[in-house]
Formats: sequence, structure tokens, C-alpha cells
Amino acid sequence: MNGRRDVFFVGWAKTLPRALRGFLLGVALAVLAGAGAAGVLLSATVDDPGGGDFLFDDGPQSLRGAVTALPYPVLHLPPDATRPAWRSVLLSGVGKTGVEADPALEGRLVEASGFMLRRGPVEQMQVERPELRAAADALVDAPPVAPLGRWRLTGEICDGKCWNGAMRPGAGISHRACANLCLIGGIPPLFVTTRPVEGSDVLLLGGADGGPMPQAMLDWVGLRVVLEGELERRGGLLVFRADPGSARRPGAATP
Repeated sequence: MNGRRDVFFVGWAKTLPRALRGFLLGVALAVLAGAGAAGVLLSATVDDPGGGDFLFDDGPQSLRGAVTALPYPVLHLPPDATRPAWRSVLLSGVGKTGVEADPALEGRLVEASGFMLRRGPVEQMQVERPELRAAADALVDAPPVAPLGRWRLTGEICDGKCWNGAMRPGAGISHRACANLCLIGGIPPLFVTTRPVEGSDVLLLGGADGGPMPQAMLDWVGLRVVLEGELERRGGLLVFRADPGSARRPGAATP
């Protein structure tokens, strides 16, 4: 018994017994290493916040083209010698606000100025003024609408501005409250699908009637959801006219 007195320890002692120091040091190092490994494993399961960004370094841009007002304002730049396909740019205001586009502007040349956001092939402009105006009396053709049939798709409803890089992460349950505020303010909603559809996994989301996304679909923002509706191509964008009554969680019975 006397030979083991040097390893006996009580909380009010001023020093650790010499025989326990190495043991406790090993335990402390193991705890630190375990915490670090747990952090690495947890971070590996977090979704990539995305490569979108505000292009502030490029300065404010001015674009001219045809505008479509529904389901949300989009500026379409026609093909030219340097670009063989339509370039379609989503529009939003400053902060959590959308853009007002008078349907009477359709068919007229419209100019919009502001800062660009880009994530992959999807572009959006934060315009300087919330109301679009005609640049001149000149007429311009809008992109043709190509119906692609009815689809049942799985994905997530996101607000286009944050998803494009205004915030990171701009998707997922952690961003749900922010996304709802953006969508209520008129920011164009995107439906980001789990797999590409007609060459794209990002669709502009509208209502089944061709208008804006119904308010009832705000309950599904930031969640994995299955939607059904008509898909169409307008210029450089795919537009998904979804039926809110079709919304359900993946694996749930069809309503």
C-alpha cells in the first residue's frame, strides 16, 4: 500500500502525482485529436456553399435586350456574332427586393444597369432602380417559348439572389428563413434539381398559371421536395411552372 501513495490524488491537492502526469497528458492529447477528427468528419458532410459571387470587381454593368415580365422579370440578350445562343439574366433589386416590369415593356428594347452575380451558367443582375424602363422606342423580339412537356422533379426551392452568391450558404435548411424573406420581397425563386433536366439543374420557378410562385410553396423552401408541372425553355433559361398541390417529400405518396 505504501508503494502506491505517490499515485493517489484528490481534488484539493496542489500538484498531480508524478505517476499520473504522463497518463493525463496522453488523455488530453487523445481528446484534442478526437475533437479535431470529429470536426473534419462533420465538415466533410456539409454541402459546398457554392461558387457564386457578386462581381464587384467588374463594376456596374449595363445590358440591353428583351424583357419578359412573368413569372419574374428576366432580361434576354439575343444571339450575336460573339454569342450563338440567347443570354438570359435574372433581375433583382437591392437587398431583399424584386424588380417591377410592366408587361407593356415586352417587345420593346429595355436597358438595365447594376452589379452582376454569377454561379456557373446562371446570371443575375442587382439593378440600380426597382422599375425597368424602355431604352428606346425600338422593338426587339423576345426569345421563343419552347414547351418541353410535363415533368415530376425533385429538388430544392431557393431564392435566386442568395443562391447566386449574395450569401453563403445560399441554400439548405440553415438558409430557409432568409430565402423566404427574399422570395416574399420578389426575388426570383429557383428550383435546383437533384439531377440535370434538359441540360440544366437550375430552373426558374413559377406558378402553374404562368405567374409568380404561389405563396403556399413558401412552406417548402429549403427542403427536399417533389414538384410536378410544365417545363418550357425561354431563351437561356428553363422555366418550371409547378403545381403547388403536387408538392410532397420524396418517398411520400402522390397527393
